[in-house]
Amino acid sequence: MTGTVYKSTGSWYTVKTLNGKFYECRIKGRFRLEGIKSTNPIAVGDIVQFQLETKNNTETGVINRIEERKNYIVRKSVNLSKQTHIIASNIDLVFLLVTIDNPPTFTPFIDRFLVTAEAYSIKTILLFNKLDAYNEETLLEVKYLKSIYRQIGYECIGISATTGKNIDKVKALMVGKVSMFAGHSGVGKSTLVNAIEPSLDLKTKTISQQHMQGQHTTTFAEMFDLSFDAKIIDTPGIKGFGVVDMEREEVGDYFPEFFALKQDCKFNNCLHLKEPKCAIKKALEEDKISYSRYRSYIQILEGEDEHYRTDNWDNE
Repeated sequence: MTGTVYKSTGSWYTVKTLNGKFYECRIKGRFRLEGIKSTNPIAVGDIVQFQLETKNNTETGVINRIEERKNYIVRKSVNLSKQTHIIASNIDLVFLLVTIDNPPTFTPFIDRFLVTAEAYSIKTILLFNKLDAYNEETLLEVKYLKSIYRQIGYECIGISATTGKNIDKVKALMVGKVSMFAGHSGVGKSTLVNAIEPSLDLKTKTISQQHMQGQHTTTFAEMFDLSFDAKIIDTPGIKGFGVVDMEREEVGDYFPEFFALKQDCKFNNCLHLKEPKCAIKKALEEDKISYSRYRSYIQILEGEDEHYRTDNWDNE
């Protein structure tokens, strides 16, 4: 039988068949994907083949094959530096939720996520949430960040999951697609999903005032069918985002504004560091490239983790 993985708890997988029936499935023995050293060989969004078996009058499935993925979002595993964690696969669109404070989303996190999405050709839209809670100064910061990412070519939408501002615009973009919602804990993913589809009634929690970070409410990634011909993958809050499987020479290709200028560099293999006649460095000096983006590029190039947060996932 063929089905799509809707939920993964690590040992059991909820799989929906083409006729709409759900089965709880497991993996038989060791199951590893060729070329991917992953802590979770099967992810939400995967298309799998499985066989049914009955034990104690309960019908479950045994997954024996995973179909080739169109794409996936992957990050470094927490405790195993050489392994990866696949957050979700076969995604049409990612919405990355950003908040200026309560909790803060810093540009290195945004840029690392965007680089990974670019590497796997997944369109990403930035949602600047909690506009209703910001003062004039914070709203100016939102405007500034929007200008940086819009100039590169990313769509940016200011929203309020609480008041409903621009929720219809988000819903219109989701029609006919599998969309993934991502971001730090506390940025309002579950509140936004509830605003989009109130019948789901996902649990939400308040921000931890002590650390100004979100308390994770989503324990596992899970896909939901929505009432307006759309699917959504809700994910656990991500504290840090480690970029994986990239050669130093290709990192710049996943910064669209760098890629657009690289042919003007003197050297074909220019890393945009100290090389002479570098078009990216020249654009940086002329304020045509954002300094925060260039700083993120250097950090990724040098293999640095985000300094402001521990590189792990809330529930891991």
